[in-house]
Amino acid sequence: MSEQIYDLIVIGAGPGGYVAAIRASQLGMKVAVVEKRATPGGVCLNEGCIPSKALLDSSEYFAVARDKFAMHGIAIDSPRLDLAAMMLRKDDVVKKLTDGISFLLKKNKVERFHGTALLKGTTADGQHQVLVELALPPSASGDQQSLLEPAPETTVLLAAPKVLLATGSEATPLPGIPFDGQTVVSARDALAFDQVPEHLVVAGGGFIGLELGSVWRRLGAQVTVMEMLPQILPNMDRQAAETLYRSLRKQGIQFKMGTRITGLRRLGAKAIVQFNSGTGSEEIDCDKLLVSVGRRPQTAALGLDALGIALNESGRIVVDESYQTSLPGVFAIGDLVPGPMLAHKASEEAVVCIEKMAGMTASVDYELIPGVVYTWPEASGVGRTEEQLKADGVPYRSGRFNFAALGRARCMDETEGFVKILAHQDSDLILGVHIIGPRASDLIAEAAAVMSFCGTARDIALTCHAHPTLSEAIREAALDVHKEAIHA
Repeated sequence: MSEQIYDLIVIGAGPGGYVAAIRASQLGMKVAVVEKRATPGGVCLNEGCIPSKALLDSSEYFAVARDKFAMHGIAIDSPRLDLAAMMLRKDDVVKKLTDGISFLLKKNKVERFHGTALLKGTTADGQHQVLVELALPPSASGDQQSLLEPAPETTVLLAAPKVLLATGSEATPLPGIPFDGQTVVSARDALAFDQVPEHLVVAGGGFIGLELGSVWRRLGAQVTVMEMLPQILPNMDRQAAETLYRSLRKQGIQFKMGTRITGLRRLGAKAIVQFNSGTGSEEIDCDKLLVSVGRRPQTAALGLDALGIALNESGRIVVDESYQTSLPGVFAIGDLVPGPMLAHKASEEAVVCIEKMAGMTASVDYELIPGVVYTWPEASGVGRTEEQLKADGVPYRSGRFNFAALGRARCMDETEGFVKILAHQDSDLILGVHIIGPRASDLIAEAAAVMSFCGTARDIALTCHAHPTLSEAIREAALDVHKEAIHA
């Protein structure tokens, strides 16, 4: 088997891998990318960020038509749900975006291999070998292949001085309760239900569980969230998380906090979930158990052990400041390495990793990676939380502005939530911004931009914001840091 030689082999074509491949090609490298899925985009585009947001938007439109049109003076018959059409739209959104990534890879002359990759070792001249077991198209694996046609290749050997691992992560099951794709489901399965569950139990009060719980609650399911901790979203600003908790409860989502799921048994088409909330064993019946208690890196099939590539106690790959692993020439990014498991974090690391390979100066500021929960209201944050500042003894001032006092939010009838800005007491540097309310996912970008330039609360306060807009809440919160807010 002859080797195919490249400058860089990228394993995984998710938001880390495909971005890295394109950036490397832009910088003059000959690049190959290996992806086990037939389409690029990884978990994010195929079964995570994009399909979930498509369903969140569709379910939001359904809920608005059902619950809010009348107050805007729009009289309609009660909307009827066509779940099949909603799923087809979701699939079309995914296809258009994955097709777009395929086009970008081709445009940038990145060679793609559809299959699974195994690190085989390093040659004497420093080439890392990657064995790819190709995923053959259906026509190549059938029984009717002509005797005149050559047998298709089943494996190919690639080699390059640099290899980038970007295989992402997978859902973690509950101990003793494996996924079955029918009753015990992951987020991937919950994005493709063929009917609205009568009762959906969600294990985990993180952003994935809350977002998918919101989708199915809006569409008519009873939803119960079970969380081991005493609060949802433990890494979020407490005021924002508590506001979201109250809002989701008003929307009809039920919560059982401080609750551990201990087992599951099936009763016909139903499942009986066994749990303990501190007062003894209890049971609750449902027809779907969505497990969203965390994710784990997908490293098992890469052959890391044989090459001595070091992992930390959480199973993440240990890397240096250039994202190089303990094996020189092999790099890792995204969910494989420490840090938040976010698509935009992986993309940032991808660009920085490649640029460092090319001898450029680049870095990721991990303090300025925004986090977003796409429920409604949305929640977002960047920088430090108030709890972190207190724990570290950092002197700070806090400014807050409620959307209820904002003209644009009133016009939209979206008045839940607030903007909170935390600034250093002496320097006025912005240390953290936390938003819960309409379009918080979009509003947080202004905060991240100002913070990346070491901006102050006064800088935002002195910036003219268009009226009436939601972004005025950010300016008012900045003014409130110095108790100068006009509309508070």
